[in-house]
Amino acid sequence: MTTLPKRLAGAPGGSRGKWFVLVAWLILVVALGPLAGKLGEVEESGPNAFLPRGAESARVNTELEKFRTDTLMPAVVVYTGEGAAAKAGADRARFAPYVAEGEQLPPAAPSDDGEALLAVVPLSYEDELTDTVDKLRDIAGANAPPGVEAEIGGPAAALTDSVAVFDTLDSTLMIATGLVVAVLLLITYRSPLLWLFPLMSVGFAAVLTQVGTYLLAKYGHLPVDPQSAGILMVLVFGVGTDYALLLIARYREELHRQEDRHEAMKTALRRSGPAILASAGTVAVGLAALAFADINSSRSLGLVGAVGVVCAFLAMITVLPALLVIAGRWVFWPFVPRFGTPSRREGTVWSRIGALVARRPRWSWLMSVGVTGVLALSAFGIDMGLRQSQMFQDKPESVVAQELISAHYPSGASDPAKVVTRADRAADVESAVRDVKGVARVEDGGERTPDGRLATLSVVLTDTPDSAAAKDTVDRLRDAVRTVDGADALVGGATAQTLDTQRAADRDLRTVIPVVLVVVLVVLILLLRALVAPLLLLATVVLSYFAALGASNLLFESVFGFAGVDWSIPLMGFVFLVALGIDYNIFLMHRVREEALRIGHTRGVLEGLTSTGGVITSAGVVLAATFAVFAALPLVTMAQMGVIVGIGVLLDTFLVRTVLVPALALDLGRRFWWPGRLVARGAPGGPAGPAGRPAGERSPERV
Repeated sequence: MTTLPKRLAGAPGGSRGKWFVLVAWLILVVALGPLAGKLGEVEESGPNAFLPRGAESARVNTELEKFRTDTLMPAVVVYTGEGAAAKAGADRARFAPYVAEGEQLPPAAPSDDGEALLAVVPLSYEDELTDTVDKLRDIAGANAPPGVEAEIGGPAAALTDSVAVFDTLDSTLMIATGLVVAVLLLITYRSPLLWLFPLMSVGFAAVLTQVGTYLLAKYGHLPVDPQSAGILMVLVFGVGTDYALLLIARYREELHRQEDRHEAMKTALRRSGPAILASAGTVAVGLAALAFADINSSRSLGLVGAVGVVCAFLAMITVLPALLVIAGRWVFWPFVPRFGTPSRREGTVWSRIGALVARRPRWSWLMSVGVTGVLALSAFGIDMGLRQSQMFQDKPESVVAQELISAHYPSGASDPAKVVTRADRAADVESAVRDVKGVARVEDGGERTPDGRLATLSVVLTDTPDSAAAKDTVDRLRDAVRTVDGADALVGGATAQTLDTQRAADRDLRTVIPVVLVVVLVVLILLLRALVAPLLLLATVVLSYFAALGASNLLFESVFGFAGVDWSIPLMGFVFLVALGIDYNIFLMHRVREEALRIGHTRGVLEGLTSTGGVITSAGVVLAATFAVFAALPLVTMAQMGVIVGIGVLLDTFLVRTVLVPALALDLGRRFWWPGRLVARGAPGGPAGPAGRPAGERSPERV
């Protein structure tokens, strides 16, 4: 490091710099804190927020905005049981005040089997839609005769049920994550005081993250949706705590060696700073690679997550060191590190694990590869894709309503496909649509734009909107409308959106994954100044990802009972696990390289494992536990994300970093560092120099 970065790195630990840093953060939080609460104002929850950019279904949503000053979204009420007709008639009068202005409320339509009635209530999307649906549900649920059931589904109810999940998501995740992290920090440090300092620093990072995300969304067009906003805070808690654990562990080491706590912190920052910077850079750039994704929600999560990681990094290398130095050694009570006392390393569990791996390194890494390989086999039997009815762990009312509709009506009656076409060719398009296999009927009453240029058709499909058969029908519809010259017709609706998202997810996998791999490889090469080691480290993380995917699939099928895996999970899981999983390899190998320069390759690998074993394990458990919070959420996609990231992080922590990577490094010897200068260095010998270094060996501070 050059002189200027050294000075900057040491500022938070300086006798005067610590106060400057703390005051600067306090001013920042007080001045900008009010903006943090405005993040919800810039969240995009419209119909295109979770769709691929440029998809035909997204273009249809955009075109539909031209038809009215307010957007219509129907609620569909399905009645079953004897006396359903009387109940439907009574409810019709009560529903009337909530119908969108200028719209008519048609009578309930009986099913062909005579066992159900279907009422479509057109609602305005621009009104308080979710509140309106709640009121309709109160009406439908009141004064029902015995045996009569009234369930409200359709697009408006489905949106209401989804919003209900996200309404409490932020607060639920924040509380649960904070409690999990607090408990784990208490267990890790066994101190009634020290655990507060990482949490306070994460609090500073959370405020900065929300402010930065809000400003970038408002003025920089950063896409933010409710899902990415919820995951953002968990990510900040997880990576922020990881960086805090690494820094505090190195600071504790230096307190044993140096009497002045300010100098101890400066040394800890200089020595751990490059690893933390490399880790934060890898995670941030890896997440930012999702900007190349087509699906808007993936792009949102990646870019928002990158902002969170950068803010967590800034807080952990500035305000956390300042707080620790201001507080002094007593924060470690009752295990206060005293100057001149040795750091306990000999005989620890990590030194024993290192000794076992060193005894038979080739057998150790082959065994590790075998275990991860067996787990990875389950990844090849994954059932991809979830229907709308399978997106919730507990069935909401909209899903129950859809099941009733599918049992008594054409399954697509609750959410018809939408065709937008030039008005002068609407008749020809309608004729082409009616002949398509899988179309039950074309509904009357299509709309036209005020200028009369565009027209819509509502096409009821015979199959459930998110079924494979319905998707095939959408493909046939698109082929059919394209045969009408000059119509410029587009096919959208729920089924088309699901189809477009599925195909975009496949494209995103092929586009984003190579970018992430290249980014991570470049960071590792720059950090380790070698080629073989980075390639092997990257390969271990990819292997760990497939093992996590396979193990998670077994849990999804056998424990959680999920019907399949959401299309977004393979890509999101890969980006999170490769970016976060490589963290622990960075923490380990940065220390191994430092020790190898000092005491030689073999001893350096073992010393690096022994020195970082405890802190990396603690960091991995904390990060896995924070993501495991998602498993309890009602939304299946978020539960799956939490499970796969949690399992992957634990595999990286306990198997890949503890056994596989050290065993590979020991088996390859100095070739592990090819073509770097460590290849040519033997184990230093001769009498010990200052601070226990062999004579002639350079201080790691000059490396």
